[in-house]
Amino acid sequence: MRSVIFRRCLVVALCGLVAAGCAGTQNRHTDPVNDPWEGYNRKMHAFNMGVDKAVLRPLAKGYDTITPDPLQRGIGNFFRNLGYPVTALNQVFQGKFGALGESTDRFIKNTVFGLFGFFDVATATGIPFHDEDFGQTMAGWGWEDSRYFVLPIFGPSTVRDTLGRSVYGTVHPLNIYAREEHEYWPIAVDVVQFRAQLLFRDEQVAAAYDPYVFIRDAWLQRREFLIYDGQPPEPDYDAYLQELEE
Repeated sequence: MRSVIFRRCLVVALCGLVAAGCAGTQNRHTDPVNDPWEGYNRKMHAFNMGVDKAVLRPLAKGYDTITPDPLQRGIGNFFRNLGYPVTALNQVFQGKFGALGESTDRFIKNTVFGLFGFFDVATATGIPFHDEDFGQTMAGWGWEDSRYFVLPIFGPSTVRDTLGRSVYGTVHPLNIYAREEHEYWPIAVDVVQFRAQLLFRDEQVAAAYDPYVFIRDAWLQRREFLIYDGQPPEPDYDAYLQELEE
């Protein structure tokens, strides 16, 4: 689980980018309820795959080759630690004050004793990790169902979660730094190092019968898992069977 929402969306999105496009599936309607815009989404998915093949994956492979694993873990820990303001603010919005205390404790320990988060000492001391964003907050406020929507470059999202990005952009330290200093290289490093962490998944995604559906369904299930704090409701199979009979 990763704490930076901007990165979380990129992580799953970039995983989808590695899949091979299926030209014959552009007009399928594999999930008309959650994905009524599948025609558009498949085309944007194909575009994103092209970007990944031409730019992101080669950069990630180069980074993975020259960067030792311990250093990669440290860089990942550092960027994850920076996501604290996003998580903390949304824990306030959701009234999760107990989790807010744990996130604050985690941030202080990793920042002070972990060299600004490079070392994850909080996990070693048993402090749980929480991941919250404004998309989850809006779901908690009642916007539970939202249409699947593939964004350029960023990949899988929903209408709700796309709107939720505005809070991320306002409070995340990386975005604040880029906005005020006009320096974007930290964001680029963050993106490349997370894409490198997904390299071992490339074959699995590419082997899927329909990579687009594989990525979409995995992403939606992951979002549901986060929204319900790891305890999503059981599917109502009786209602589903009743709909099929009708």
